Amino acid sequence: MRLFVTGASGWIGSATVPELLSAGHHVVGLARSDASADALSAAGVEVVRGSLDDLDVLRSAADDSDGVIHLAFNHELAFLSGDFLGAANADRVAIETFGEALDGSDRPFLIASGVIGLPPGKLATEQDGRELVAGMPEGPAMRHANSHLTLSFADRGIRSCVVRLPPTCHGAGDNGFVKTLVDIAREKGFAGYVGDGAGRWPATHRLDVARAFRLAAEQAPAGSVVHAIAEQGVPTREIAEAIGGALGVPAQSVAMEDVDAHFGFLGRFFGMDVTCSSAWTRETLGWEPTEQTLIEDLHAGNYTS
Repeated sequence: MRLFVTGASGWIGSATVPELLSAGHHVVGLARSDASADALSAAGVEVVRGSLDDLDVLRSAADDSDGVIHLAFNHELAFLSGDFLGAANADRVAIETFGEALDGSDRPFLIASGVIGLPPGKLATEQDGRELVAGMPEGPAMRHANSHLTLSFADRGIRSCVVRLPPTCHGAGDNGFVKTLVDIAREKGFAGYVGDGAGRWPATHRLDVARAFRLAAEQAPAGSVVHAIAEQGVPTREIAEAIGGALGVPAQSVAMEDVDAHFGFLGRFFGMDVTCSSAWTRETLGWEPTEQTLIEDLHAGNYTS
């Protein structure tokens, strides 16, 4: 297939692209900068220059494709500028544009989403979280609505699929949540966990995530949700202990009233208890994670060396 990939040079995209190429697919990647364009060209990717705001570029590239994998999100606007709602709104416009281009074609359209926000206190499955929920914060509610919109494209003759990712897609070179936890531990002199550390985080190595995207593009039914979840839930105390062991500092509890001061914005996520199943994904797509676990990644020094 000729697959158009947004976010092709990002953390997940840079793993997904070689996975697609190795399976014989032709990849067309969206690049905002010269550096991204050069990296994609060197990897054997056909480059289209533009951003998520260039709707004519998105529409044309989707028209010329056999499917779209939408991985891009304006993280700078959402997290550095603090305008998460603005980033989510821009994402929605891009999704609507892809829907118009793929309408009635039975071509695959995949987007990346997350498991944060799924019903707590239970093992969440691919069938959970499909309905719009009242009372969510405005920004996350918009991202949830974007997933809901994508799934609705199945009724328009599009093989749409939402691929949900864990809070950490780990591996050497990761600059996400786990790297932030390591940096905080270095600064504070200990690796913290919230309360008793019984809260859990799902986790998946990014190379396993890449395989999930490739299999979903090839096989996922229209209107499906895929869970790229290798570990249902790693206790956050174990994560802190692995970070502390790698840094040579102790792991210790952070009281609930001190979470924001200690972890910053990350505290609200690290204190959650989220567990997710990927049983349907494994059975339907034949996906089986093979890469090292999050704790193995930390013990290997990939975040601390």
